[in-house]
Amino acid sequence: MSLQRCGWANPANPLYLEYHDYEWGVPCHDELRLFEMLNLEGAQAGLSWETVLNKRENYRQAFDAWDAKKIALYDEAKIDELMQNAGIIRNRLKIQAAISNAKAYLQLCVDAGGLDNYLWQHVQGTPIVNHRERIVTTDLSDQISKDLKKRGFKFVGSTIIYAYMQAIGMVSDHAHDCAWRQS
Repeated sequence: MSLQRCGWANPANPLYLEYHDYEWGVPCHDELRLFEMLNLEGAQAGLSWETVLNKRENYRQAFDAWDAKKIALYDEAKIDELMQNAGIIRNRLKIQAAISNAKAYLQLCVDAGGLDNYLWQHVQGTPIVNHRERIVTTDLSDQISKDLKKRGFKFVGSTIIYAYMQAIGMVSDHAHDCAWRQS
């Protein structure tokens, strides 16, 4: 007998199942992964998460293993190179957003000690467990989105930030019948 998962977890894609079972909704405090997921959630805008997840390793290679110091130095030649990379989503605005986000992230590290400190203070270090389904934004995602935009981050609208909060475990939104749901 197999365990029941959230309906969005495509059982035909092992990457998706692994993501659902071991990452989505699991509290993350790793700076590198927090930065990576922020950019990947932004890259997802207008697309399915599965599309981005399937390209995740390509993104890691193309974006110097998400080294913000390197990404902040990307120039037009690097953007043009990335636009030719079929392994990532070739959208100039999204590529430029990753560069802007790297610069904003480096400043956030100075101002707030990094994404881990910045984000988790909003929930006092404890994930929010929702008891209703199909939430796409909240007052908290609105607040974080607005603040990140002021700090120079791009592709961080409230819907993207809420998905990000789910991805990094600030919020647990597993379906009521999902074996991974927290009570």
